[in-house]
Amino acid sequence: MFHGARILVAPLDWGLGHAARCVPIVQQLLELGAVPVIGADKGPSALLHEEFPELDFVQIPGMEVRYSRNGSQAWAMARQLPAMLRQVRQEHAWLQANLDRLQLDAVISDQRFGLYAPALPSVLVTHQVFPFTPLGQGTARRINRKHIQRFDRCWIADHAEAPGLAGELSHGMDLPQNAHYIGPLSRFAGTPPHSNQQPIHVAAVISGPEPQRSLLEAQVLQQLQAIEGPHLLVTGKPGTEVRHAGQVRIEGHLPTEALRNALARAELIVGRTGYSTLMDLAAIGRGALLIPTPGQPEQEYLGRLHGHGGRHVVQAQRQLDLATALKDPPERHAPCKTSGALSVAMNDLAGLIMRPRNHILPSP
Repeated sequence: MFHGARILVAPLDWGLGHAARCVPIVQQLLELGAVPVIGADKGPSALLHEEFPELDFVQIPGMEVRYSRNGSQAWAMARQLPAMLRQVRQEHAWLQANLDRLQLDAVISDQRFGLYAPALPSVLVTHQVFPFTPLGQGTARRINRKHIQRFDRCWIADHAEAPGLAGELSHGMDLPQNAHYIGPLSRFAGTPPHSNQQPIHVAAVISGPEPQRSLLEAQVLQQLQAIEGPHLLVTGKPGTEVRHAGQVRIEGHLPTEALRNALARAELIVGRTGYSTLMDLAAIGRGALLIPTPGQPEQEYLGRLHGHGGRHVVQAQRQLDLATALKDPPERHAPCKTSGALSVAMNDLAGLIMRPRNHILPSP
């Protein structure tokens, strides 16, 4: 379909979730005859390089977002807003400066608002069409919509039928005209292989911005050491060495098949209420103990949405109790079925690549 078209795939670098959900996009591009070029930095680059070592990689510097240690993240985000806006402008300038060198035919950006180009078909992947913010939500949504409209297409990583997995984040009355639902994206799609390995009591997967990532890691590790194992703790830090703390095996990162195998063997899965985590759990048919990042509006909303549904157990970080959750872990359920909507979107993108460009998109 793509006949060797070179397509930049660039995930946001706030944790590893955006990179992980780009895996099925890159896989489908390869199957359809495209040549993906990965644009990433640090952890996301390491994750995708492990999945696709044969591809070309370019470094697109990201921004190291930091959360507050306590309470609401509103002021922490407000202080970093000027830097975030600069990052959008810098990304756009980087892409414009490197178009000739990279010889790109299209761009797929996962939540990096600056990575669009008037000369190329540009796609934004998101689930935050209607983001939640504790301050100035109306203004934030107008800015978000302005960013979305700079792209030729907005691929919404959720089911078209509400509430889907993202609820009000991805469903609303005033959907942008360029927006299309492509279904949830998970690197765990497909039937997992059968394993005869030893079961795991608790498998905890932690990622996201500091210092909350480290705070949760320490809290989970302390409680796991008081519970009969074996346990697995994945810290979301690719490149770190494997270590053990009693019956807890601590890994910085696991390849897709190894992680899916571990989650399939776990009596209890523990993670954040990050959206990529929710998509992965739906893909393998597992409930989990989920802990929203304190003061992070999106994760707190997703915690309420999925906690009320009964499929997952949701605990506040300050009330974390792994031992109680392990006594009655969430049940397994049927894996989420794929809809084929991503294939339709890919076909549309191939058509955009073949079509002459006759419009100029506004600059940020």
